[in-house]
Amino acid sequence: MHDIQTLPDIQLLVDAFYGKVRRHPLIGPVFEAVVQDNWPHHLEKMYRFWQTVLLEEHTYFGSPFPPHLKMGLEKPHFDAWLGLWKETVGELYEGEKADEALWRADKMAEMFRSKIDFFRNNTAIL
Repeated sequence: MHDIQTLPDIQLLVDAFYGKVRRHPLIGPVFEAVVQDNWPHHLEKMYRFWQTVLLEEHTYFGSPFPPHLKMGLEKPHFDAWLGLWKETVGELYEGEKADEALWRADKMAEMFRSKIDFFRNNTAIL
């Protein structure tokens, strides 16, 4: 195995990961309801996001949190997402960037959960 180094590495990771996501009994239906028939667009956006995060090639311009705010996500959703991400990264890559992909996903899930909890508990802000 090698480390994540190029955009094709990112694309392989994202495609393998979302293939698992779509089949997952808990989070698959959530993603299908939101993404619907726009999977090519969603995958392209995820390629750009991870390319920006891991390869420092700034191709993603957006705010990843807002679309997740009103999806009804709970801890089990994030746990499933993280579990699939860790499994997929581990199957495909090893090295510094692979470790960073794991660390960043963990921090992202933690931050999203925290922000969702904050907004749920402070409905006057919404």
